[in-house]
Amino acid sequence: MPGIVLSTLRHRKAAFAGAFAALLCAAALVCACGVLLDTGLRGSVAPERYAGAPVVVSGDQYVHQTTIKKKKGKSKVKHKAKVIAERAWLPASVAGRVRSAPGVRSVLTEVSFPAEIPGGGDRASWGHGWESAALTPFTLAAGRAPTADDEIVIDAGTARSARLAVGARVAVASAVPGTYRVAGVTRESPEYQAAIFFTTARAAALSGRPGMVTAIGASPASAGPAIAAAVRGTTATVHTGDARGTAEFPGAENSRIKLISMGGALGGTALLVAIMVVAGTFALSVQQREREIALLRAVAATPRQIRRMIGGEALLVALAAGVPGAAAGLPLAFWLRDRFRGLGALPPNLDLVLSPFPFAAALLAAAVAAWAAARVSARRTARIRPVEALGDAALRPAGLGTARTVAGLAVTAVAVALTVLLSMLHTEAASSPVTMLTALVWTVAVALLGPLIARAAVGLLSVPLRLSPAGGYLAAANLRAGARRLASVITPLCLMMGLTATILFVQTTMGHAATAQAGAGIRAAHVLGPKVPAQVAAKVRSTPGVTTATEVVRSTVRVGLENYGIQGVTPAGLSATMDLDVRSGSLDRLDGRTVAVSTTAADRLGVAPGDRLRLTLGDGTPFAPQVIAVYARGLGFGDLTVAHAVLAAHVDDPRGSLLIAGTAPAAALAHPGTALLDGTALAADQAAANAEVNYVAMGLIIAFTVIAAVNTLAMATSDRAREFAVLRLIGTTRRQVLGMLGWETLAVLLISAVLGAAIALATLTAFAAGMTGGLPHIPPLTFLAVLGAAGALTLAATYLPARIALAVRR
Repeated sequence: MPGIVLSTLRHRKAAFAGAFAALLCAAALVCACGVLLDTGLRGSVAPERYAGAPVVVSGDQYVHQTTIKKKKGKSKVKHKAKVIAERAWLPASVAGRVRSAPGVRSVLTEVSFPAEIPGGGDRASWGHGWESAALTPFTLAAGRAPTADDEIVIDAGTARSARLAVGARVAVASAVPGTYRVAGVTRESPEYQAAIFFTTARAAALSGRPGMVTAIGASPASAGPAIAAAVRGTTATVHTGDARGTAEFPGAENSRIKLISMGGALGGTALLVAIMVVAGTFALSVQQREREIALLRAVAATPRQIRRMIGGEALLVALAAGVPGAAAGLPLAFWLRDRFRGLGALPPNLDLVLSPFPFAAALLAAAVAAWAAARVSARRTARIRPVEALGDAALRPAGLGTARTVAGLAVTAVAVALTVLLSMLHTEAASSPVTMLTALVWTVAVALLGPLIARAAVGLLSVPLRLSPAGGYLAAANLRAGARRLASVITPLCLMMGLTATILFVQTTMGHAATAQAGAGIRAAHVLGPKVPAQVAAKVRSTPGVTTATEVVRSTVRVGLENYGIQGVTPAGLSATMDLDVRSGSLDRLDGRTVAVSTTAADRLGVAPGDRLRLTLGDGTPFAPQVIAVYARGLGFGDLTVAHAVLAAHVDDPRGSLLIAGTAPAAALAHPGTALLDGTALAADQAAANAEVNYVAMGLIIAFTVIAAVNTLAMATSDRAREFAVLRLIGTTRRQVLGMLGWETLAVLLISAVLGAAIALATLTAFAAGMTGGLPHIPPLTFLAVLGAAGALTLAATYLPARIALAVRR
């Protein structure tokens, strides 16, 4: 049997080319996703600002939940922790505990807050007290340390970018903007963040957190255990080595978690798509070899031997494709990293973790996909009766076996159940994986019931096709006789269109709903942003013609362990600038002890006006406000709404947008560092940012299905060279053959488009019902572009092989 396997592969290279290409792409995708997943699990961010501090003490960046479950008389304690959205601060008194720890020689406190200099470059920019400069350490290249409240020291990179020197005066944007004189410039220039140093007292005032610090640096490293013991019982956590980067870049932990979920979701989806695609490719390959397999049965080969032969071929092709595919996955992982960094989804200093595990996983995935596809494809063909070798095995009726019919109906039932489940999910984190799974399961159902669907579709299309005297008549006859081949071609095209439409229009549905709610809910005449300091808001309120100015700041909080978007708004005059579409209760009592909740969040959390809602603010501070109202426009404004003063005190950057009501002219509202915005842009920009990340991630799956569809179409057309030759011998002209192919291609495209659109529409309708309570938003031009691209690919993959086949003399 091994000899037969090798001989088959050697003499039928073209038949396995499609499977090779599909497995190579699958291995590359799985390897790239594995690298992302491994990075999320084991990646770390090296410290930069804290590189000179052997021990760093910072606030706990997690919210914790401990549950005790009793089963069979035994108690089981389960602890879960989730990352919070903002930086957790520490009481300055913790520094005293650190100083008292045995072996500690030096202790430095640090405060960090957003502060920017115009033209200072693209790096994230933070203000600090000069005391903490030694944590890096920073040294002066020119000038001196700041000694007055109006003096600053800037890093060398900022000085170069903004063209500043010692003695220059410059405006610094922060929560309390001001003009400062550059007292000094450092030698050092951090790669990932700009540093602006104020006097220690001025930095403490600008941070807006009196009596609090961002972090505490201590030395030596050997004092780490003693420091951990000294701060036990507080919210402080102790970091040494590369773990210090976690304290310095708290957002990196969120990025790692995103990588885990993104890598797992992408890899799982890629593997499911790979099995489907390779199964279709092998099925077509096996169909093309049915005479050969029938002859093997005629010379006494058993069904088991046939299955072993096809399985061996699949494993050899998987090995041949898996190695270069897995190798190609490494540059693909780096490409993904660069794209995610550019979109802000990954910090620039989180490097990929490279290990043999993703490479091995890609090889294993290719082998599993190939073996599963081969077993499914070979099941029916291996049972060909030996006597069929005397006839034309390819002309056997395309009926479905009982097992395949039952499997198809069962998968259809699962798809219906997933669709119903999707319509009941109200959070994007829960609905996103279910959305993709629903579309995939519907496609699997179409693949299993493909021959039945193909025969029914051909029956409907035969009448209009026969109106064409030659090409259409031949196309109808070929489609009716080749229902199994048609089903193999439809599946990847259906998958390509269904997944593409689902991925594209999930984002447009969410973006359109959020933008529509924001547009309907903003009553303000003007929106000022994007980062409006409190003192600018006060000046706008005093501007003639301004009746109300509502400050808006946004963040993310945890209710239990679940994430919810939250906005903080100025309660006074809120109804003049914002309409949240309140359904129960009233916003009149919105203050520092109350909260309003969207209908979606209220339903999920089981709360109503008068209830107490316990949540954790973005910096880890517990908060238990009373619910006073339930509103409908959660997508446009966030699931929770509190008073601006409450939220602004617990976010890294308290600056936000400003909604202005009144008759003041736009020119009177201009302030340095701010601009007039479109009100709906607040919701649209966030939706667009999330959409771009998803497009990059899921675009690879689309590219994979496109390659698979082109492969399958090319294989199906190339195998018909003998058929084309017979048609030419009996007098059919080359133009008539190409006309026949044109009608067939149009029929295939129409059937695939209808099935793909039906899958996408069912999935999107369920998604929209759960997430927005309405219908999906499908831009007609985008949908036509999807159909046009699919049509162009289908024509190219059909006509090019056909022309090559027709060029060969018979």
